[in-house]
Amino acid sequence: MKYICLGYIDSNAFGSIPEAEQQAMMDSCFAYDDQLRANGHFKGGEALQPPSTAMTLRYANGRVVVTDGPFAETKEQLGGIMILEARDLNHAVDLISKHPGAKFGPWEIRPAADLGEMVRQSEARRRKAGI
Repeated sequence: MKYICLGYIDSNAFGSIPEAEQQAMMDSCFAYDDQLRANGHFKGGEALQPPSTAMTLRYANGRVVVTDGPFAETKEQLGGIMILEARDLNHAVDLISKHPGAKFGPWEIRPAADLGEMVRQSEARRRKAGI
């Protein structure tokens, strides 16, 4: 089963350690990602640019409102996502608990939703409606 893992980081905490420690930390993260790939667990993932580069979209008063930066006011910001293949949620938790990145912020792990049937039903409705 696929699990979406959201890794959060406190940029200030990470930025406060010496550069050599930052590099060693990143090296250990990439090495663990390689281990996950080799064992067939790493199915994809991306790091994110800093929160200052973000745009947040919300629907309000009948229109889309766009604001700079992340919507949440918090020290910990989403740093990246990873898609894991794991037997079950406990297995996904075990895999991420060993990730060196867990030392710099929390991870949220959720089972991926299978929208296949919903998409098929929507396609049938849209075909019937001529959309």
